[in-house]
Amino acid sequence: MSLSTATLLNSNGFFPPSLDKDQVRQRIWELETGKVGFYSVGLYPASLAYNCAMQQKDEDNLLLAPRAERELLGAFTQSALDGMDPKHVAVMERMGSHQVEGDRQPNTLADLLRRCELVVLSANSNHVEEDLIKAIELREQLGRQHVVLACLAGSFSHDNLINESYVLCEKVPSLGFFSGFHRHGALRNPLDSFTANFCHPNALTALLGARMLDRLSPNIQVSAGVHNIEGQYIKAAKNMSSVFAGFGYTYHQDNPGVLPTLLTLLLDQCLDQAATVSMARRNRQRLYNRQPFALTELGYGVQRIEAALVRGGDMEKVRDHTFAQLTAMVADVRGSMMLPVSGTPTRNFQVGQVLAEHMRAEKRCPQSMEELENWCEQAGLRKGGLEGLKSLRYWPQIVRKYAIPVHDASMVNLLYMAIYGNATTKNVAFSVMTESRELSNYCQESVRPTHSRRYAEALQNLDQPEAMDLMVNAVIADNARRLIRDDNGIEEQETSDEPPAYLKAMNVIENAL
Repeated sequence: MSLSTATLLNSNGFFPPSLDKDQVRQRIWELETGKVGFYSVGLYPASLAYNCAMQQKDEDNLLLAPRAERELLGAFTQSALDGMDPKHVAVMERMGSHQVEGDRQPNTLADLLRRCELVVLSANSNHVEEDLIKAIELREQLGRQHVVLACLAGSFSHDNLINESYVLCEKVPSLGFFSGFHRHGALRNPLDSFTANFCHPNALTALLGARMLDRLSPNIQVSAGVHNIEGQYIKAAKNMSSVFAGFGYTYHQDNPGVLPTLLTLLLDQCLDQAATVSMARRNRQRLYNRQPFALTELGYGVQRIEAALVRGGDMEKVRDHTFAQLTAMVADVRGSMMLPVSGTPTRNFQVGQVLAEHMRAEKRCPQSMEELENWCEQAGLRKGGLEGLKSLRYWPQIVRKYAIPVHDASMVNLLYMAIYGNATTKNVAFSVMTESRELSNYCQESVRPTHSRRYAEALQNLDQPEAMDLMVNAVIADNARRLIRDDNGIEEQETSDEPPAYLKAMNVIENAL
């Protein structure tokens, strides 16, 4: 079964198409006591499970299933395991197994689909698509079509056959998405609390799924949303931005004036990119107009937040910021770019710290992505879990697919050029990233739409009076300038002044991406 075939099968809702009130009532009660399953237990699901074990009551409503040939607690370091309460670990082990003829056997994906009403495929982007296909096949075989499937992968997916990159939730629009800000060590703190969102394009499914996840632990507050595509895009974008944030904190620790500008821009651009992606979703009208109840009933402050521009004399909608009302989504981006008061920052933030340390020592950008990954491995960061770097590989395809404006992605563009650019481009990127004044100027100037794009669009639409007037006025202004210069006898002087590095970087990015 291919992913395209799986998409056709994946209705992914809690309820069968029944109008029988008694049947629907019975199903609601089943969901009220239903279990949640996490398949492929990495660092985040295992830490969340430990949090639930600390708060365990009489009922156990969370089940775990590790990948084949993987240990349930294999994602934890030995020092982390040594600091965990054996009683809570024993509860986690019961979550991840079941009784068979007197012996305990590890749970499988099939076990979760039999016993749970919501299953989160929690593998990273290396495995989540194959897990999704497998889950849909098993769901059909077991007659459990109304178990809702969700993911939490934070990177772009890639189809090697057609060389295309995309957001998985856009490829499978009915797939749920679970996300929230977390630090793995903090999740094992019995006093700390966290927020998260469960998003599904059907408001009723989102509401019921969020309730099931919210019941897992009193320390974890989960609210519902419908923006699964935007949520997953934000997750991938913030993982890349977190790398830049880690770099900024480390390299410019003696120049703190640039950090507020850098971090504000990284946050804003994540949200602006997602707002552009939102306009491209195939089910956008259905998302707002065919819900069982209004989004304001789900917790959104207003039904819709849109931005528009005047193009060719007409007002055209260009962005949808409705998802920005999901507090946990925005908090996830902001939190991932902060250096914590205690404990360690996110893994992608740590990549940025490693990048800064080596760029300072080597006085250059990494020669390749492979070299950067080797630096990370040497620092104890497994490259398989570095979703920000994987997303960066596919960045040019994502920019083209979703038509992300250059001025909405200038920071990730700069990071991409520092790793994937040629030698000359890397030198320019190094100057901009490492010199506080250049970086500050880049942050200020790169967010402005370029005039060149305005005139390029005019040349494509000369049949429109506004476009023709723009070009005519430009020619007249240029001719007038020439006449004044000639009348004054002033010859044009050649200059050898080099443009500053930040302008060079902007020119390279606009031409390359």
